[in-house]
Amino acid sequence: MGGMPRVAAIDCGTNSIRLLVADIDLATGVLTDVVREMEVVRLGQGVDRTGQFAPEALARTLVATERYAKTCRERGVEQVRFVATSATRDARNRDAFLVGVRERLGVTPEVVSGNEEAALSFRGAVSALPSHCTPPYLVVDLGGGSTELVLGELAPAAEHSMDVGCVRMSERHLVSDPPSAGEVASAIRDVRQALSAAMADVPLAQTRTLVGVAGTITTVTAHALGLDFYDRDAINGAVVSVGDAIASCDALMGATRAERSAMPFMHPGRVDVIGAGALVWREVIRTVVSEVESAGGVLDAVVTSEHDILDGIAFSAAARL
Repeated sequence: MGGMPRVAAIDCGTNSIRLLVADIDLATGVLTDVVREMEVVRLGQGVDRTGQFAPEALARTLVATERYAKTCRERGVEQVRFVATSATRDARNRDAFLVGVRERLGVTPEVVSGNEEAALSFRGAVSALPSHCTPPYLVVDLGGGSTELVLGELAPAAEHSMDVGCVRMSERHLVSDPPSAGEVASAIRDVRQALSAAMADVPLAQTRTLVGVAGTITTVTAHALGLDFYDRDAINGAVVSVGDAIASCDALMGATRAERSAMPFMHPGRVDVIGAGALVWREVIRTVVSEVESAGGVLDAVVTSEHDILDGIAFSAAARL
C-alpha cells in the first residue's frame, strides 16, 4: 500500500444510497474525490409501518449496488466499506439485503448503530469546515429514518441518534399535499419529544457552530441561497442566518409537491419528503438556539457541509489498510 490509497465508501440510508471513491493522503489526512454519486432508492419505504423492506425497494437498492460495484472495479479501489443505517437497523428481513449486497459487491455490509453513525458523520463534517468556524461543533446529520446529533471539537464528546427523519416523518404524519395544520402539529410533537430525549445526552447549550449535513439540509440551504440549480460548491461551507434558514424551512413545509418539483435545485427523489425534513431541521435549529441563548450565548447562523458520513466512512476504510 502506498501513501495515498484509493478507497470506496458506500452509505445506504433510508432514502438514498451514495458512493464515494476517493484518494486519501495518509500523511496529511486530505481526501480527494474521484467519484461521488447519489441515487434515491427509498430503501426504507414503509419500514416504519411494516418493520420490513418492501421487495421493490430492496430490488432498487441492489440494482444501484451492482452499479457501484462496477465503478469500484473500474476505478481500482483497494478497500470498500459499505455502511447501512436507520432503515436496515429496523428491518426484520435485513438478511436478504445483506446477502444481496455481499453477492454483488464482495464485502459484507456493516449495520452501524446510531452512535457510530453519528461519529462517522462528525468525522466527515469537521474534516472540511471553513477556518472561521469555532468549536465546539454540533453536527446534525438529518437522514431519511434518523437524525444524529453529535457535539465535539476534534472528536465526538457526546452524541445521540433520534428516530426522526424525512421519510419516517412523512410516512408517519405528513400525508396531505400540502400537509394539514393537524399533521404538522403532530409531527412537531414527535420531533420535540425526540429532541427532549436527545438533550439528556448532548449538552446543546455548548454549541458554538451548528453544522448541518445531508440532503434535506443542503436542499434547505439551496433554497435559502436562491440557487438556480443544485450547486454543491456554493452549498458547501455556506453560512446562512438562523432567520433565513427557518424561513426556507417554512417555505418548503408549506409548498405543494408540484411547487417543490418546480424548484430548480430540487432532486426529484426529495420532492415528497423535503417538507418533513425541513420541519425536523427547523425544530432542531430552534431548540439549539434556545439552549445556547439560555446559557448566555449567541447562535445567529448555521453552516452547511457537503462533507458528511460518506467522507467519514472513507477515512475509516483507509484506516483499515
